[in-house]
Amino acid sequence: MISIGTLARTPRATFEFANVILTTPDAPIGQTPREVIWTHRGTTLYRYRSNRREHAIPVLLVFALINRPEIFDLRPGGSFVEFLLVEGFDVFLVDWGVPDEEDADMGLAEFVCDELHWAVRETLRGSGQEELTLVGWCIGGTLCAMYCALHPAGAVRNAVLLTTPIDPSASLYARWVGHDDFDVDLIADRYPAVPGAGIDFANKLMKPVTNHVTTYRRLFQGILDGRDPRSTYQAMARWVADNPPFPARAYREWVTWMYKENGLVAGRLRLRGERVDLTRIEQNLLVVTAGADHIAPPEGTVPLLDLVSSADVTHLDRPGGHIGLMAGSKAKHDVWPELADWLRERSGL
Repeated sequence: MISIGTLARTPRATFEFANVILTTPDAPIGQTPREVIWTHRGTTLYRYRSNRREHAIPVLLVFALINRPEIFDLRPGGSFVEFLLVEGFDVFLVDWGVPDEEDADMGLAEFVCDELHWAVRETLRGSGQEELTLVGWCIGGTLCAMYCALHPAGAVRNAVLLTTPIDPSASLYARWVGHDDFDVDLIADRYPAVPGAGIDFANKLMKPVTNHVTTYRRLFQGILDGRDPRSTYQAMARWVADNPPFPARAYREWVTWMYKENGLVAGRLRLRGERVDLTRIEQNLLVVTAGADHIAPPEGTVPLLDLVSSADVTHLDRPGGHIGLMAGSKAKHDVWPELADWLRERSGL
C-alpha cells in the first residue's frame, strides 16, 4: 500500500524526474584535462598528464568503434582515467572520432594496421618510452588483440582486454547478424556510414525491459526516495545516447568476419594479407570478463586464454555487465584496484 508521504512526494518527484531527463544532453562528461598529441583523419590521440607519475610504461586506452571513448572518463569520482593518474600512470587515449561518408573506406585493417599502429608510435614518442600497455574494451579489445597478434615482438609489453569478443559464435549477436538471412551487404551498400543510433537500438533490444523500463523506474524511485541520482544517471545516459556511425567497410568486415565466419578464433582472418594468428600473442595478458555480460559473454572471450603463447596470463571474471563492470558504481572499488595492481607489477623498467 502506498503511504501518504509517498503520495505527497510524487508530484515533486515527477517534476524532478522530467528535469533530469530533459537536461541529460547537457551533462558534462570527459572532464579530465588532456592535450592533443596526434591526429589523422578522424582519429585523435590524447594525453592526460599526471603530476605524480610513478610507473615508466604508459597506458594507451582503446575503446570500441560504436561508442565514444569518454566512458573511460565518465565523471569526476567515476573516471578510470582519473583513477590511473592518481595511481601514477602516464595515460593516453585513442579517439576514433565521428566517421562520416568520407570514411566509408575505413576497414578493420585501417583501424588496426594504420590508426592504432600510429597511435602506439605516437604514445611511445610522447612518453619517451620503448614499450607500452594496451587497454582495450569491447571491440577496442578485439582490435588490440589483433594488433598484438600482428606484432608479437613489438612495442606492446602488456595487453589488458576488457569484455572483449573473441569467439562470438554462441552470442545473441551471432544469432541475429550471423544468420544467412541477415544481409550485411545490403546495409553496408546503403549506408556509407552505418547510423550509430540503429546499432544502439539493436543493442537495447537485447535487454528491452532493462533498457526501456527498468532504468527509468530506478531513476524515478531514487528521486522519490530523496536521493540525488542526477550526476551518476546523466553522465551514463548521455554517453549511451552518443553513438557515432560505423564506417561501412568496417561494419561489413566486423559482422562477416566475426559473426558470420568466426574467423578470428579460427585463424582465418587476414589484415593486409597477413593472417591474424592469436597463437602469436606473447604479451603479458590480462583478460577481464563480466558474468552478466550479454554483449560479449565470458564464454566468447575465454577461448583466447588457451590460444595465446603468453607466459604471463591472468583471467579475472567479475560480476557485472558489459559496461557496468568498468563504469558501474562498484568498479572503482572492486575492479579498478585489481587492474592497477596487475599493471603496477608490469610497468617498471
